[in-house]
Amino acid sequence: MTEEQNPVYDRVLRGGTVIDPASGTDAVLDVAINGTTIAAVGGGLAADAAEVVDCSGKWVLPGLVEGHTHIFQYVSKVGAPSDDAHLRRGVVAAADAGTAGASTFAAFRKLVVEPTPMRIVNFLNVSVLGLIDFRFGELMNPDTLVPDDALETAACNPDVVRGFKIRLSEDVVGDNWQMLLKKSLQVAEQAGLPLMVHIGETSEPLPIVLDHLRPGDLVAHCYTGKKHGILDGDEVLPAVTAARERGVLFDSAHGKSNLSFEVARRAIARGFYPDVLSSDTSARNWQGPVFDLLTSMSKLVALGMPPTEAVARATVRPARLLGLDAEGYGRLEAGGPAHVTVVEETEPVVLPDASGNSISAPRLEPTLVLHGGAEVETVPWRGL
Repeated sequence: MTEEQNPVYDRVLRGGTVIDPASGTDAVLDVAINGTTIAAVGGGLAADAAEVVDCSGKWVLPGLVEGHTHIFQYVSKVGAPSDDAHLRRGVVAAADAGTAGASTFAAFRKLVVEPTPMRIVNFLNVSVLGLIDFRFGELMNPDTLVPDDALETAACNPDVVRGFKIRLSEDVVGDNWQMLLKKSLQVAEQAGLPLMVHIGETSEPLPIVLDHLRPGDLVAHCYTGKKHGILDGDEVLPAVTAARERGVLFDSAHGKSNLSFEVARRAIARGFYPDVLSSDTSARNWQGPVFDLLTSMSKLVALGMPPTEAVARATVRPARLLGLDAEGYGRLEAGGPAHVTVVEETEPVVLPDASGNSISAPRLEPTLVLHGGAEVETVPWRGL
């Protein structure tokens, strides 16, 4: 560009490997940005830029979409800070998974959704109490599932409530799991929304639970090492395969106690990838062993998941599930919002699972995060 020419683009991210599963792109390209918008994706764009960012050797991704987290800080003991745990680590949109219930939703909206720069939606806990404290099961008193309250909250807040959440662990539902699950499914059916079901320490084998679920419902913690998981030895249970074939979705949801490297390695070897790759970040784990979504992605890639598949399950797949694709999240395309996460691979580090095991593997680290074209200040990895 000569001195007489005006720049065509405000900023160009030059020479990175653009991985955009929504469009099937996996190539070394430039990404041009004007203001809040992606102006172009292609080759040779840097010559027309006011600012050039060299992304050689890095991955240029759609801004990450976290499909399962707990960020109701200060109200819930399990709430992590949304900015430091997510936005400043490359996540531009996130779904809180059941931390708020109908009785606490107004506070969740006022304290988390409205003041936070990133886009936040949620799966509303079917218990009016929500997940205030892990030590006390929110459905041990089954009367805390009040269908009218859940339905009213969802109907009045369609921009935020994108589904419902029930935890089926024995210490949450006691002996009432089947009745509570059926009532939760009735609520979800009436609202026209999916139900996310937490497994791990359920009282019954997983196939019995899966029999109840509908297409579009989600099973959280699919790689749990706890009893009643998805495997029989090295093989994926036929009931799990059948559930996926009829449209039930599976969420990796690392969490403090629900990612087993052994389970994940065996399932991935059988081609069983999660539909949603999420961190299940909370106040209990964002300082480790989870750390952040990029670390969860790094672990599954190290266990055999192709990088493009991991990126899809942390961008376009959850964006579609949450209805955020209509707002431009989860993809890199000309004319769309400039939500971009640029990452590089570090040297191998020790990465832990939730079962006390560890692997040595490269880690994905954000070097540039743009939300609506605005640069976000990143924070160092908390595992250092």
